[in-house]
Amino acid sequence: MDLSAFVTKIKEGLHGEAGMILVHDGVVRGSSRSGGPVTSIEVRVDRERLSQILADARRLVGIKAVEAEIREGRLYVGEDIMFLGIAGDTREDVIQAMASILDRIKKEVTRTREFSD
Repeated sequence: MDLSAFVTKIKEGLHGEAGMILVHDGVVRGSSRSGGPVTSIEVRVDRERLSQILADARRLVGIKAVEAEIREGRLYVGEDIMFLGIAGDTREDVIQAMASILDRIKKEVTRTREFSD
């Protein structure tokens, strides 16, 4: 995953229409939400559902571009899991969209299993 290339992809075709681009970089952390150790995770992605959510997001008021890149398989502490990028008119539009879309992806698209080998 290349963050610079990802941002370039979001900017393509904007022609100055966006006032903000916000990028989320999800990373494998070394502990679970409950505080237990984590050495790796396994990620599965529902690509069809992801496409639907991104299409919905692109229709939001003030949003000019939305892209996501999610890795699947076994990932280790410190590795990137997901990039989610949103471009829009104002920071209010973009921040609100980011929170909403990120929550939907976590609930509806990705399935993870933690390991503490």
